[in-house]
Amino acid sequence: MAGLSTKRITTTEAPWVRRTLVGAALVFVLLFLVLPLAAVFTEALRKGLGAYLEALKEPDAWAAIRLTLLTAAVAVPLNLVFGVAAAWCIAKYEFRGKAFLTTLVDLPFSVSPVVSGLIYVLVFGAQGWLGPWLAAHDVKIIFAVPGIVLATVFVTFPFIARELIPLMQAQGNDEEQAAIVLGANGWQTFWHVTLPNIKWGLVYGVILCNARAMGEFGAVSVVSGHIRGQTNTMPLHVEILYNEYQSVAAFSVASLLALLALVTLAIKSLAEWQHERQMAAAADAPPERPVAV
Repeated sequence: MAGLSTKRITTTEAPWVRRTLVGAALVFVLLFLVLPLAAVFTEALRKGLGAYLEALKEPDAWAAIRLTLLTAAVAVPLNLVFGVAAAWCIAKYEFRGKAFLTTLVDLPFSVSPVVSGLIYVLVFGAQGWLGPWLAAHDVKIIFAVPGIVLATVFVTFPFIARELIPLMQAQGNDEEQAAIVLGANGWQTFWHVTLPNIKWGLVYGVILCNARAMGEFGAVSVVSGHIRGQTNTMPLHVEILYNEYQSVAAFSVASLLALLALVTLAIKSLAEWQHERQMAAAADAPPERPVAV
């Protein structure tokens, strides 16, 4: 029966080619992802659960954890607003300078995080362009929390925009134009038409942005000053502990970062599963019957 027929996916490769490729992928994942992750938790628990918890209770570790969460809590919403605005502008409008704006969005992908941190030092440092003015007004940016937040925002702002731009371009402008013709204003069109269509791409972008914000090292290392208990995020605190040969404490904090990454991955997988479920339900739903007037 036509309704019960299924399409079989066929490939031209020989079975041994497929098995070889799958085996190579599994070996790669095992060697470069699973084993290092297992090594982190093994080393963190090498002296027992008590030593592990003691390393996380240490005041400098707590300060690093709080600063990491604070930085992500500030950077992600800022990038959320910027990413949606940039994607809306690039995907929905044609204007002079559009290619230049797209290039600026991709800039942090092509610039080393260390270089971006040095740029902030050049602008806001004591000998920088704005350094004397900031010092005169007792405003601290470099070697303080604002500099860490600014550096994190810079290296993470492309993630949400780059997740939304191709999605919004593929959807086109038909639904927005229909809403405007029916009398909706700009905000109503965004909240009731555009946002529901991009919500899953927005979720993916926020998750990736948050993961990068919590794990950023290079740019933050330059602008932080490595002040223990004040300007060290979790990655910087791990580096200091490891350089001081406190391997158990270093791997304990690193394991917490790994746990946050795993939680992020689980949330992303759940969002993808929910998205696929909704798409399948929409595909299986019967078409709406026209209402007689």
